[in-house]
Amino acid sequence: MRFTDRSIDLLKPKDERYERWESGRKGFGIRVSPKGRKSWIFLYRFNGKTRRMTFGTYPKVTLAEAHLKHSEAEALLDDGIDPGQIEQEEKDRVRKAPTVEDLAGEYIKKWAKPNKRSWQEDQRMLKKDVIPTLGAKRAADIKKRDVVLLLEDIYDRGAKVHANRMLALVRKMFNFAVQRDIVEFNPCLGIGKLHKEDPKDRCLSKDEIKEFWGGLDKAEGITDPVKLALRLVLVTAQRPGEVLGMHWSEIDGEWWTLPGDRTKNDEVQRVYLSSLALELLGLPGEGFVFPSPRTDWPIKINALAHALKRAQTPEDKGDDPAINTKPFTPHDLRRSAATHIAEMGYSEFLIGKILNHKNKSITAVYNRHQYDNEKKQALEAWGRKLKSIIEKKQPDNVIELRR
Repeated sequence: MRFTDRSIDLLKPKDERYERWESGRKGFGIRVSPKGRKSWIFLYRFNGKTRRMTFGTYPKVTLAEAHLKHSEAEALLDDGIDPGQIEQEEKDRVRKAPTVEDLAGEYIKKWAKPNKRSWQEDQRMLKKDVIPTLGAKRAADIKKRDVVLLLEDIYDRGAKVHANRMLALVRKMFNFAVQRDIVEFNPCLGIGKLHKEDPKDRCLSKDEIKEFWGGLDKAEGITDPVKLALRLVLVTAQRPGEVLGMHWSEIDGEWWTLPGDRTKNDEVQRVYLSSLALELLGLPGEGFVFPSPRTDWPIKINALAHALKRAQTPEDKGDDPAINTKPFTPHDLRRSAATHIAEMGYSEFLIGKILNHKNKSITAVYNRHQYDNEKKQALEAWGRKLKSIIEKKQPDNVIELRR
């Protein structure tokens, strides 16, 4: 029988499975099941034994494609190689190939945990959005469109900035996969951000700072530790995550010393705690200053963003929110502190020291001075200035330096 698409279409199912063989192609045929499923088959002998392999189903695998697979199998036989064994090894490889869920676990364990202080946030994002959607698929099978659809789902639910963060995370995870030879290429290549973000220049005015400070007291559903952490970000000008990780053992009198393994630039940071900061902290305790009520670790950093968003959202339609300002983030509080300190006349260099920004200049390599006295003066002055803003009065003892 000579196979053509028409002749194959005419093969109808019977009560029992049957096979038809194509003339001129040794061992090549098609099997028809009682339900009408048609599978390409190849019957051959290897090392004196009769063996059988399949080339897929028709019409998913076309007649031309099946002919090509048959020719390739015969070529392997001519070279003394069992094509069925090659096929089985490929099936085993596919079966054992890491899924996206496997990749995510390996990325967290081998890269994120050793290299990122925020690895738990990566883990949370992957568990929430990536694994439920793509987790069961082989990592090597993920295409650009799979990633685009994932990001569009996140974007369409209103989490526009989060879609950008997810793109960065998935791109990093697949770069890791390429380095470990799990995949050959990164499917995120060529994918741009779905959301155009505004420049990070939000700075709270004095009136907004007063509104923020007082609004926290009116905000419902936000715990006192979270309110305290938000205020300390503004008072100390430190990173929100570093404030949340504060441990009582790091505080010695007026100084809070962050070890290098807790700072973004891996360098020890000494932060002067102004009178306002100490007033907020109250009496010393033990353990973390902001312990999570559910774990042995500090409160997670996303709690601050959620709290601010809640405080800036009206409880009921028509009402004013607890904090009635243009939206801002916890990090904007740190930027606001730095900006107001600069307005008081303190140098950009000193503010960089307060913020613990890394100075990459050659001079900095040799100059190991910590500028504690200068930081103390600036942060104490900022504390007094901040208190005057909150209480809406002009302090008598705030000295504004002039450049």
